[in-house]
Amino acid sequence: MPELPDVVVYIERLEARLLGGRLERVRLASPWVLRTFDPAPSVVEGRRVTGFRRIGKRIVFELEDSLFITIHLMVAGRLRWRDPGAAIPKKRGLAAFDFASGTVLLTEEGTKKRASVHIVRGEESLAEHDRGGVEPLEMTLDQLTNALQRERHTLKRSLTDARLISGIGGAYADEIMHRAGVSPITRTDRLDAHQIARLHGAIVDVLRQWTDRLRSEVGDGFPEKVTAFHGAMAVHGKFGSDCPVCGSPVQRIVYASNETNYCPGCQTDGTILADRSLSRLLKEDFPRTLEELE
Repeated sequence: MPELPDVVVYIERLEARLLGGRLERVRLASPWVLRTFDPAPSVVEGRRVTGFRRIGKRIVFELEDSLFITIHLMVAGRLRWRDPGAAIPKKRGLAAFDFASGTVLLTEEGTKKRASVHIVRGEESLAEHDRGGVEPLEMTLDQLTNALQRERHTLKRSLTDARLISGIGGAYADEIMHRAGVSPITRTDRLDAHQIARLHGAIVDVLRQWTDRLRSEVGDGFPEKVTAFHGAMAVHGKFGSDCPVCGSPVQRIVYASNETNYCPGCQTDGTILADRSLSRLLKEDFPRTLEELE
């Protein structure tokens, strides 16, 4: 799922190419991708782009007359920059936004079709798409503390809850918890002040560093290889690889279609966390520590 760093870079490149441009046409290839009916797509056609903004993981086109187009990419949605009037791909194409300088295609690589487009009028209607989470790069330590302690959940769940913290998904949550040296299953009501302070610093460092990295990779181009898996990540997507900090093999917790990666050496004092599927299969043979894993 595109997260804060990915969305920020998308917006920066869209702004560089489309700010002040006129949206000539909206083409919909899938009847369900547009989740609103009023205003109709025809209402935004011919309007100039006055700005862009991010709401959580959503990308917002700001148009004349207080009109807004909100795009939520969800897990597999992606934006593509193509020549003006480019055809929408038959199997994975959802929509196209045509400008004189080029076309923005909305595609979805998966089969579940979760990406969505909303067209709304007015700031009040737009605010309904804000889940209310605190902005991670602007929040104070006290705001993070309040967000984490508002409800009793595992740390991984709270970091990725848009009602608590805005814009963080599974990939960067894994990297943040590793950077802070905190277990993903720690209950948020049991976090001490030192752990929360480390998390606050890690959130800012990880998100800024990856935004800068992605921005540098894209340059003056357009993001075409947006993915949750990057070779330079420390633990996310690195199951079985050596932790770059302590050398311990990176482990994972798999639940439903989700996966959490962590380093037992850096985050759990050497304890291997129970994996719902693997630990059930191996039962008493499931390793509980790094020593048993070896």
